[in-house]
Amino acid sequence: MKSFLHWGAGIILALHGLIHLLGFAAYLRLVTVATLPYKTTFLNGRLDLGVVGTSVFGLAWGVAALGFVLVAAAFLLRWGWWRPTLIAVTLLSLVLTILDAGVAFAGVAVNIMILLALWFGPYRGSTSSQSKFPA
Repeated sequence: MKSFLHWGAGIILALHGLIHLLGFAAYLRLVTVATLPYKTTFLNGRLDLGVVGTSVFGLAWGVAALGFVLVAAAFLLRWGWWRPTLIAVTLLSLVLTILDAGVAFAGVAVNIMILLALWFGPYRGSTSSQSKFPA
């Protein structure tokens, strides 16, 4: 069961990263994504990044995509650096999805769930300081 949960969590992290490629492609105008139209204003129109800022925003989506895929691999291979890197990439993703919450609202929820799993994972059903998060 632990192996199944481990692989399932790794696959979810990788899929979350691949979904970030949509933002990367849409905001760099590499493709047209019907559900993610190109725009330069975020936070429900309150923040105008302009064309250059939106390109940087798109690159940040690409960094998050790459980060999640790399973290998923590190997690599955049980490399020690996965946890701090996952925290950093999830916080980046959370900022990106909050800025574009009108279309990326599900991403906000996924990022919060990842952070909660990281926060509470070491304490699930144990008084030990040993992590119970499948690693």
